[in-house]
Amino acid sequence: MPARDYLRGLLAEVERKNGWQLAEQAGYGHPRGIQRVLDRYLWDADAVRDDLRRYVVEALGDPRAVLAVDETSFVKQGRHSAGVARQYCGTLGKRANCQVGVFLGYASPKGYAGLDRALYLPQEWTDDRARCRQAGIPDAVPFRTKPQLALELLERALDGGVPAAWVVADAVYGSDSTFRRALEARAQAYVVAVRTNQPVSTWPPYGPPAPWTVVAAVAAALTAGVVTWTRRSCGDGIQGPRVYDWVYLPVRPALRDGWVHAILVRRHPERLEELAYSLVYTPSDTPLEEILRAAGARWTIEETFKLAKGQVGLDQYEVRSWSGWYRHITLALLALAALTIGAGQKGGRARRPTLSAPSTSRSPSPRSAGSSSASSGGSPSPRPPSPRSSPGHAGGAATRRSPKPATASVA
Repeated sequence: MPARDYLRGLLAEVERKNGWQLAEQAGYGHPRGIQRVLDRYLWDADAVRDDLRRYVVEALGDPRAVLAVDETSFVKQGRHSAGVARQYCGTLGKRANCQVGVFLGYASPKGYAGLDRALYLPQEWTDDRARCRQAGIPDAVPFRTKPQLALELLERALDGGVPAAWVVADAVYGSDSTFRRALEARAQAYVVAVRTNQPVSTWPPYGPPAPWTVVAAVAAALTAGVVTWTRRSCGDGIQGPRVYDWVYLPVRPALRDGWVHAILVRRHPERLEELAYSLVYTPSDTPLEEILRAAGARWTIEETFKLAKGQVGLDQYEVRSWSGWYRHITLALLALAALTIGAGQKGGRARRPTLSAPSTSRSPSPRSAGSSSASSGGSPSPRPPSPRSSPGHAGGAATRRSPKPATASVA
């Protein structure tokens, strides 16, 4: 089955997860058999996403788990790939031509994996419906901000029964009041980063009624001796415990009885000028150690991106269309879940996942107009001298061969 071969290729020790090399890995004589998984066969990427969620929860589900929201960018050339625009590209650390995906990760004491994804469409795209149609974007898809996309991912996970004690996110999402209020309405605890000018207010019994910014509120509390710095670890990283100085300052009671709004400040233990601010919504009796555990889990989604790009080719797709992006990204997240969950089994042996690859059938409809030049064309073309130099490759420059992953297999 081509979809199964695609998944196995993503899991294999293939230098570039593009059509040529995935086809070669599967023993195909031409890449179209593999590329049709993304642009021609009939299957439902959202149904596979739901399978992925069930698989992750079955293996990693825990009521203490953390749902982490973040985005990553995919450097692209040209203007025809769905959602591509000149915008801030976190991969390069500057404005560049790229696509941006919003992702939801799941971190529990048993491990972490990616759960869901959404392609961000800048308003210049949604204002041009003809351009959207050329990229296969349905007319019903409106402009949505990144926090709106993130909230949809979170609500889908929580409504789907994903067990989680916390939601964490960076300042793009945490500074959005609608995003925070929606979580509060669900009695969902959160630790979300905010900008330094984020407005807050103090209410009795935590202080006199007064408007502040997070910076001013914390500075006043430190000056008055209400709070002091506490040095604690927020979890283990690659190089050991992540130790920082912390201030935790409750500022007002929540509308929900027994809950509180608070500010959490992180300071580097040596570079004291490096401060980061978060808003916290939690039951008022939550221990500081538990709040710090949640705050530290935000790094897991960054590690998920690194693993997904380095091991299963998250950013190495060769499609321009809306559906092609969702199909590749979904299969890459599924492959990463199989890899990481399998490697985490006792003795380091990979466990065979209980879900199957998506059922695919060939569509009678014409080839998607959004597919890239590398995956298009009617008659077979000769293979280029080097797949890494193929002009149809849209994933950027070739990278160093990754270490051989665990031998997870997909049913």
